[in-house]
Amino acid sequence: MPNKLLIALVLTTFCCFTTFAQKKDKTPKDSIPATLVVQDTIIKSKPIDPLRPAKAAFLSAVLPGLGQAYNKKYWKIPIVYGALGTGMYFYLTNDKEYIRYRDAYRRRLAGFKDDEFYINPSTGELLDSPRVTDDGLRRAQELFRRNKEISLLVTIGLYALNIIDANVDAHLLQYNVDENLTLAPHYELNDIDNNSTVGLTLNFKF
Repeated sequence: MPNKLLIALVLTTFCCFTTFAQKKDKTPKDSIPATLVVQDTIIKSKPIDPLRPAKAAFLSAVLPGLGQAYNKKYWKIPIVYGALGTGMYFYLTNDKEYIRYRDAYRRRLAGFKDDEFYINPSTGELLDSPRVTDDGLRRAQELFRRNKEISLLVTIGLYALNIIDANVDAHLLQYNVDENLTLAPHYELNDIDNNSTVGLTLNFKF
């Protein structure tokens, strides 16, 4: 009988402590936040303009370097003008030399002997024999004509490259690199037959 009384007393004391502990652990109403803020995890991507590459190419065709400015690649503008300026410089230089030798050769065919190659450049006196022969004038014309044609082709190629560069840059600026769309390899171990599996996973998150 005393043992039963003691056991009952211990159980009653334990229940009182448990009830008190539960009441103590309850969160007061004042500590509950009035509103719950859920962070937005949706990432809005920039809208794609399908006409942007064509517009950049058109601007570069109208004025070289303008498409690069439209794409905000300002550091490319000096490179564009430097390349086109170099091509034009060589074209104009070779064209000027070609005209010199052509005019001298035409005067020779007309029977004149007073072209610049008959004159001593240091004294200005007329020479008995020219510094450049008729055959030399013909070869010089062919050389400078070929050089100016190559310079012109290179300049046109650089002009076209300026247009292509603006178009490609406009495409790459709108290239989708969103993390919600990923393609990655994966390695998986099969628990049933204990064999490894290698594959490619395409993840698309909404």
